[in-house]
Amino acid sequence: MKAVVVCSIQDIAPDSGRAALVDGQQVAIFRVKTGSDERFFAIDNFCPFAKANVLSRGIVGSLKGSIVVASPIYKQHFDLQSGVCLEDATVTVRTWPVSVEGDKVLISSKERVAA
Repeated sequence: MKAVVVCSIQDIAPDSGRAALVDGQQVAIFRVKTGSDERFFAIDNFCPFAKANVLSRGIVGSLKGSIVVASPIYKQHFDLQSGVCLEDATVTVRTWPVSVEGDKVLISSKERVAA
């Protein structure tokens, strides 16, 4: 899988998200601080409930042991690792492989369907 540089680490404030276009698809990338550790996640930016590309603007937090983003419109919570909606497990968003090289954030150019 080919990885695409989407931004630098500094382009994403800690505990927030940013949108990027990868292979014609909007992707929401999140930078999450957990104690002294920092992790990056990427999911589709499209919220299936709101029918809009808004997830990158959601609030990042933890709920029921999962790191989540709350959709800014109807407030459903999506697990950033699996893409599963905590309020309705039959609804998921795709997750994207994300990596960091130096100060650059990379997303795989081929999406991976959430389990």
